[in-house]
Amino acid sequence: MTKHYEQRSAEERATMMVMAQEGQRLRAMARTRHRSPATISREWRRRSPPADAPGSSGYDAQRAGQEARRCRFKRRRSPKLAVDGVLFGVVAHFLREGWSPGQLAGAMKMMWPDAPERRVSTETIYTCLYALPRGAWRQALIACLRQAHRARVPRSRGPDRRGQLPEMLSIHVRPPAVEERAWPGHGEGDFIKGAGHRSAVGVLVERSSRRVLLAKRDDATAASALAGYTQKRNSIAAPLHQSLTYDQGQEMARPAELTTQTGVQVSCCDPHSPWQRGSCENTNGLLRQYLPKGTDLSVYSQEQLDAIAERLNQRPRAIHGYFPPISVYRAMLERLNQPTSTVH
Repeated sequence: MTKHYEQRSAEERATMMVMAQEGQRLRAMARTRHRSPATISREWRRRSPPADAPGSSGYDAQRAGQEARRCRFKRRRSPKLAVDGVLFGVVAHFLREGWSPGQLAGAMKMMWPDAPERRVSTETIYTCLYALPRGAWRQALIACLRQAHRARVPRSRGPDRRGQLPEMLSIHVRPPAVEERAWPGHGEGDFIKGAGHRSAVGVLVERSSRRVLLAKRDDATAASALAGYTQKRNSIAAPLHQSLTYDQGQEMARPAELTTQTGVQVSCCDPHSPWQRGSCENTNGLLRQYLPKGTDLSVYSQEQLDAIAERLNQRPRAIHGYFPPISVYRAMLERLNQPTSTVH
């Protein structure tokens, strides 16, 4: 049933005043005017002066009409994130820089803890973006978001039709230090595919700091994965690459060779369990802002991929209290370099 809302007319208010003087009840007024009793009661509470007010004579139709018009045309408070305001310009700038609304809201709160007028919530940013009038500007800003729609319903689980990887080490027997995330050196790996699954980029995420490394691949084969990961992992000091958690994709079909060439212990997740590599899955979503689905990833050089990784590592992260991963990583390295007696 469609609801229709109408302002009370002068005639209706006059009828209410006359019936009140005759001692009629509010429900009788509602029946006469074909209104809900709640509507009449609300009008009565809003427009009647207090019973103990000096000179109070009850509900007055003329005074009630004047007050209603004054409220109707009363200037409303400007929205905090007005489109023509400076704050909106700041939000739009950082959205174009790849920041998410959550990261932006958290960074504002940290930068201006005592100035609420200079910060907005995540929900306010989303509300403002989707309230913009349709057009190229609105589309451009919404395109800056990681996901324009809600996450898809996950695929139904079923028997794993993929063959088990040879010499696979289960995630359930990896060292406890990997779970603690107290020290750097334990990573998660994956790769994102380009158009037609003919190109790919390797993704390495350090579990403690969430620092990202990207490795260029010639294709999506196990040989390419082995070469790309070996080169990237060997560029890191030995104490800082101890283990790698991966899924059971066929591109990681040679874990023993990777361990031999890099010294990294490779553990594999359970089938259809992406949450066991949650940091890497989250990073994959962030990367799609720079490497959209359906694009040819082979056109990106290693230098370009390093630049993308650097931008991600400098973005504030909620998990770190909105400090960027690179700052957290450097702080961990400083702790590692301290004398043993001072490290707790």
